[in-house]
Amino acid sequence: MEKSRIGFVGLGLMGHGMAKNVVEKGFPLTVVAHRNRAPVEDLLGHGASEARSLVELARASDIVLLCVTGSPEVEAVVAGSGGLASAGKPLMIVDCSTSDPSSTLRLAAELEPRGIKLIDAPLSRTPRDAEAGTLDVMVGGEPEDFERARPVLETFAGRIVHTGPVGSGHTMKLLNNFVSLGYAALYSEALALGAKAGLTPTIFDAVIRGGRMDNPFYRTFFQWVLDRNPDAHRFAIRNGLKDLNYLAAFASAAGIANPMGAAVRNSFAMAGATGNGEKFVPMLSDIIAELNGVSLAAG
Repeated sequence: MEKSRIGFVGLGLMGHGMAKNVVEKGFPLTVVAHRNRAPVEDLLGHGASEARSLVELARASDIVLLCVTGSPEVEAVVAGSGGLASAGKPLMIVDCSTSDPSSTLRLAAELEPRGIKLIDAPLSRTPRDAEAGTLDVMVGGEPEDFERARPVLETFAGRIVHTGPVGSGHTMKLLNNFVSLGYAALYSEALALGAKAGLTPTIFDAVIRGGRMDNPFYRTFFQWVLDRNPDAHRFAIRNGLKDLNYLAAFASAAGIANPMGAAVRNSFAMAGATGNGEKFVPMLSDIIAELNGVSLAAG
């Protein structure tokens, strides 16, 4: 059976590895450059084609994957001047970004009469998993749309969960990130408290690692804390704060008290306000320690 023609927008830390898996596993791929040409040149070397505009990319594709920062970028790419919808053709758009579910629902409803299907398929795990093709994907969309997108998602995913209708994938992604970013804030505060009491990160880790509170996110986080590996989790604090802001808006709209979410958000907002937004999430541990007058680097 002839494979769908795939377009890809957003060749950043996650998107480049995803797109490489798409083209290496036999799907015709078209990409578009943004600021950095290096990932585009790499993908062209693997057999991808390059479009000069979003409209040209849409006309060359049956399914377009988006992996951009958030809802403002998604709305601009899809519905803005010269965006994908301007091509005026039937299309499936798969939004792999972490977006605001309310924006996703509104955009999907606006596109439907124009013959454009929008489904949400946000991601979990790291750029290393994107490269390895072992991402987790949460998909919101009608069953037939999910099945149409599944073969493409399988090129870069190790686990795919159909969460329900459009918007449910982005909602689940917010909950997933709330839990993981909550762990990050909790570990950071616990490490600062421990350091104040003379308990080093090494001692902390000796107790937690292998015990009931151990988990894969903890292991990734502590690759920075103990080994100073800057590539352990390449997800910026500013992006974490963006997701926590989406969560706060979602909780407010749902009428749900979200005190833990507010506390986690404040940790990330404080890190951003002190000029640390571009640092990666595990580095929150050093920021919280420094603000409390202690250091984790020695131990």
